[in-house]
Amino acid sequence: MSSSRSRRVEYDRFIPFRSAMDMDYARFALTGPSRPQRDGSRESPSSVAYQKLLDDCILKNRSRILAFKTAPEAPASMLPQFDEPIRPQKKQQRRIPKEPERVLVIHGLLDDNVLNLLDWGSNNVLAIGLEDAVYLWDAANESTKLLQPVEDRGPITCIRWSPDCAVLAVAFGNSDLSLIDPATGHVVDGMEDENQAPVLSLAWRSNSILTVGRFDGTVVDYDFRKDDMFICFYNGHRRGVCSLKWSVLSGRYLASGGQDKLVHIWDACMPVSRDHPRQRQWLHRISSHTSIVKAVDWCPTRSNLLASGGGCNDHCVKFWNTVNGACLNSIDAGSEVCALLWDKNKSELLTSHGSPNNQLTLWNYPSMTRVAEVSGHSSRVLSLAGSPLGGVVASAAADETANAVEIDDPQKAPELDRDKQEAAVKLMANGACTLCNTGKVHIQPSFSLD
Repeated sequence: MSSSRSRRVEYDRFIPFRSAMDMDYARFALTGPSRPQRDGSRESPSSVAYQKLLDDCILKNRSRILAFKTAPEAPASMLPQFDEPIRPQKKQQRRIPKEPERVLVIHGLLDDNVLNLLDWGSNNVLAIGLEDAVYLWDAANESTKLLQPVEDRGPITCIRWSPDCAVLAVAFGNSDLSLIDPATGHVVDGMEDENQAPVLSLAWRSNSILTVGRFDGTVVDYDFRKDDMFICFYNGHRRGVCSLKWSVLSGRYLASGGQDKLVHIWDACMPVSRDHPRQRQWLHRISSHTSIVKAVDWCPTRSNLLASGGGCNDHCVKFWNTVNGACLNSIDAGSEVCALLWDKNKSELLTSHGSPNNQLTLWNYPSMTRVAEVSGHSSRVLSLAGSPLGGVVASAAADETANAVEIDDPQKAPELDRDKQEAAVKLMANGACTLCNTGKVHIQPSFSLD
């Protein structure tokens, strides 16, 4: 009679199954320190608790290294279930409107590509320079205000908020420069010198030091706390300086672009000559553009990255390493680059263009693929300014309009309620602005700008 016992394979020697062993645990057990304290000292409570967590969670309370049997099959409950198909989670697509969210029709905006007539301060107030007045729009409470400086000083050529927004610097065609208190509209400081060339660009280095670029190519630092306001002179440009930008992260480097097709990078910490203690020499001179360079901006996340754009005969956006002055990349944008602006939160660059499309183009850096294009202007887009809160960009064009474009992600910037938006616009400035059937806001000053 055959035995009823189950058959059992017996081996004549112990040969471990390598496939059933945990080699990582084996290495740890063999090379790790011995756990018992041989010197008679006691382990601390924290060491004991850590060792218990290690045994339970990772080592799984194992004590053997060798395995002499194959690993048991996994139970059916542990096997993956295929009753329901695994569906990948769809990523929410980014939708950037092809038309602006709001259009401000502003009479008196000059069509001149060398002027800087748009700035959005850290107080969330957008300033737009007209012929002889400054239009202020408070984005927080939808209110507007018109600042009318002293008359007979020529058209406004440049405006710039101070970092703390305590004053607004306004330059005029007769070479005057005024610091205006936005709350009262009064001039609190300034300069009057008929022998100087008109100011084309401004850049605040601090709340009291202002860098000024003029039509004759001069770049000067002024400190309004001193009686002798002149600090230093930057010698390099031969024609009008239409763009000035201090580096965002370090505040050490100054970039300037001019009508002479040059871009200069200046180092504020660079030693000066004993013979000319107030004159700075450029660190790098960039001469690869073939047209006027007004579009200049520093990357807010990379301290040594500068972007510049050329005018109507150039069409190029170039990127520079400001440490050695090397060109990192050059892209043909297809049309005149009037202004450019880095996004504060993403590696993206927004550029504004002229004929034939007069569009805004959003680029992904460093691939420089086009993310989106926004239309809405009928003439070249002269200036760009970003909201201090991010996500919204204002553009001013030669067609006397200023547009607000939302470029942020949909989950971070929900869509505005159109009825509430139109109701708020109708209440702006106690009737100073009116909303027509086209959805455009018309600014009607109480005085003539003709």
